[in-house]
Amino acid sequence: MLKQFLTKLPRKFAKSDGPDPSPPPPPPASADSARPGAVKRMSSVVFPASLVAGIEPLLNFKDVANTEKQNLFITKANLCCVVFDFSDPNPTNATNNEKDLKRQALIELVDFVSAGSPPRFTESMVSAACKMFSANLFRVFSPNYRSSGGYENEEEEPMFDPAWTHLQLVYDLLLKFVSLSTLDAKMAKKHIDHAFILKLLDLFDSDDPRERECLKTVLHRVYGKFMVHRPFIRKSVSNIFYRFVFETERHNGIAELLEVFGSVISGFALPLKEEHKMFLWRTLIPLHRPKTVGTYLQQLTYCVSQFIEKEPKLASTVVRGLLKYWPVTNSQKEVMFLGELEEILESTHAGELQKVLVPLFRRIGCCLNSSHFQVAERALFLWNNDQIASLITQNRQVILPVIFPALERNTRNHWNQAVLNLTLNVRKLFSEMDADLFLTCQERFEEEELKRPEAEEKRRLIWERLESAAATAQPVSGKTAVLVSAPA
Repeated sequence: MLKQFLTKLPRKFAKSDGPDPSPPPPPPASADSARPGAVKRMSSVVFPASLVAGIEPLLNFKDVANTEKQNLFITKANLCCVVFDFSDPNPTNATNNEKDLKRQALIELVDFVSAGSPPRFTESMVSAACKMFSANLFRVFSPNYRSSGGYENEEEEPMFDPAWTHLQLVYDLLLKFVSLSTLDAKMAKKHIDHAFILKLLDLFDSDDPRERECLKTVLHRVYGKFMVHRPFIRKSVSNIFYRFVFETERHNGIAELLEVFGSVISGFALPLKEEHKMFLWRTLIPLHRPKTVGTYLQQLTYCVSQFIEKEPKLASTVVRGLLKYWPVTNSQKEVMFLGELEEILESTHAGELQKVLVPLFRRIGCCLNSSHFQVAERALFLWNNDQIASLITQNRQVILPVIFPALERNTRNHWNQAVLNLTLNVRKLFSEMDADLFLTCQERFEEEELKRPEAEEKRRLIWERLESAAATAQPVSGKTAVLVSAPA
């Protein structure tokens, strides 16, 4: 490995320091260095000690001429392609020294890129930098390294990558590299290509929150820098969401990806393209389905709200989507849905709300009658929002007949005193809003209550007939035709 590495070093450095002395004899090759491709992630990799003793890669950028800085950058980048095993509990002193030398080289690369007058990168420099990024960042997480995520595990301690002392500098260098105004995007896209972006997106599944935070910023800069890659990035992130929603329901970086897309959506031009509307319906709305939605609901709500702000006609589509994935057995998730619904209704025009009034307030009525007091209480808090209360007032002719039975049942049967008091307040608001309509709804409710025992008795008799018919029926075998008719 040492000879291969030395052949890549620029020969000009040797000339600048006088005559080229005869090279010292190389040390005995270890078992690791004798193998081709010995630099591997999570394996014992030995930093080439004799190379460190040389002056070429360890020179500081300020100590060389401007004409040599490009070659020195390539040399240091190649040097930093060596990856160390930080999981070793008993590293040797030599290994620790080599890790420190690599860290120092990374710091010098970061300082060089972030200098006041940034350098103009040649294609060979871009190639060396991307090779170094790939060697250090792109790796596969082992199954036991991943957590399941979800709001059930929010109290668990996050896992931190032991190699972060090096990874942080590599991410810092990548961020400054992509943000350079002197970096030619047309040239760089040959190296930061689709394969590079896919591997970068795979890293969002890291358990280390510090890494996901860095990736979020890097992806945002890549999306802004390389316009040609924007459709591919949107499609690739959509595929991550699809796989998470419909297959695994396990991913650590959904919140960070949604945060990036929040700013992406805010930059969509008007009128919205059909592709972007399909992203809302096929990708963002189904993200309400997983049970771990609590870990990214804030970012998801922001993305959905951005769509409604840009095109208010999408509000009814979003409400229908929420009703489609509304939880019926998860009270904690139902409380979160009510919070998101309030934010959406705040930015919804009255005309759009009319399209979904009946199914929406039928669902809110079910929430009012929930035996879980937090669900009922959160639903009743909707009337404390002035904007939503105004929408309800404008559409009271439709809303009150739908919601009145739920209010009346709460006042008669709900066990929680706080819910009972809030229900009485909402009931009073409706009575003051339109006394005639309130009395009409009350009379209709009383009539339905009188008919209720008869309907329940009829339903009980039907079930008894079905049970007796099922008990006396002969088992069907073969291809016997069966006539099914509704009970008279």
